[in-house]
Amino acid sequence: MLYEKVGGSVARCNVCQWRCLIHPGKLGVCRMRRNDGGTLVVLNYGFASSAAIDPIEKKPLFHFYPGSKVFSLGTLGCNFHCADCQNWQIACSDFGEHDLHQVTAAEAVAQTKKYGCRGIAWTYNEPAIWFEYTLDCARMAKAQGLYTVYVTNGYMTAEALDTIGPYLDAYRVDVKGFSDAFYRKLARLPRWRGILEVAERAQSKWSMHVEVVTNVVPTMNDDEEQLGGIAHWASESLGELTPWHLTRFYPNYQVTNLPPTPVATLEKAYDIGKRAGLKFVYLGNVPGHELENTNCYQCGKLVIQRSGYDTSVIGTKDSHCAYCGAEMNIKTEAWKRATTVSV
Repeated sequence: MLYEKVGGSVARCNVCQWRCLIHPGKLGVCRMRRNDGGTLVVLNYGFASSAAIDPIEKKPLFHFYPGSKVFSLGTLGCNFHCADCQNWQIACSDFGEHDLHQVTAAEAVAQTKKYGCRGIAWTYNEPAIWFEYTLDCARMAKAQGLYTVYVTNGYMTAEALDTIGPYLDAYRVDVKGFSDAFYRKLARLPRWRGILEVAERAQSKWSMHVEVVTNVVPTMNDDEEQLGGIAHWASESLGELTPWHLTRFYPNYQVTNLPPTPVATLEKAYDIGKRAGLKFVYLGNVPGHELENTNCYQCGKLVIQRSGYDTSVIGTKDSHCAYCGAEMNIKTEAWKRATTVSV
């Protein structure tokens, strides 16, 4: 799907913002789409590298069906090449380098229900890499009353988003930094601001629940300018009730020369988010820290308590604080997507 022929047998892929021009016999940046004589072929359709039953908080999503289980699926490949990738073993692999399991869309939905999961998430690597498969799964999942989640780097195109938009409930997006130099250094990405535009579109056009994650890397994106840029964008463009997750970096892959992020740095980033007007800023990868919890911004009461992935919902009523009635932007069973959307 979403490709065009551009003279002769050259194909342009329009699933992500690289918009790769792929010559016959060659692969796109993600290495999972190959030009076979002018026809673009998806190599990894229905091939899973990873499958697990996860708490939704692991994504992380804190305001979306808190405490529920989600069936998580990943494949191979990525359209980013992040030096600090946590899942580089699958994200940076070529097709054929790993043993994979074929899982049809119908089987994925059946497994979701069999294991008592409330929904299905495409995660571990960039879900747009097997876009057609996630679309087929999402259509089936929605028809059977399951929620659907993209855990994404946000680099899909607007037309890809609009194709899956009617079937996707939650959009958990990485905003890794807020400067051209940072994205070039970390992810080898020359143009990144489209990530922000597509995230805004997910919320405004398709009413998806959006949460933002930033992995705070010492000396790379832990400065006031970048963190403040992300926080102000989220507050002003997505709304002050948008959750922002600040996760602790640990040395990994090609970035082993830096120490883990000091907790004090994360706490300073939290203050930056609050000053920008965000009501819900969380610390991640620091189990037991009080800033994992959800407190009502109006009355101050604890409404969701977390320790790692252990979650106790103790003070919500639908999407509101049970104590004072403040809107908390928490999606629960009572939440219903709009049934009519503009195209």
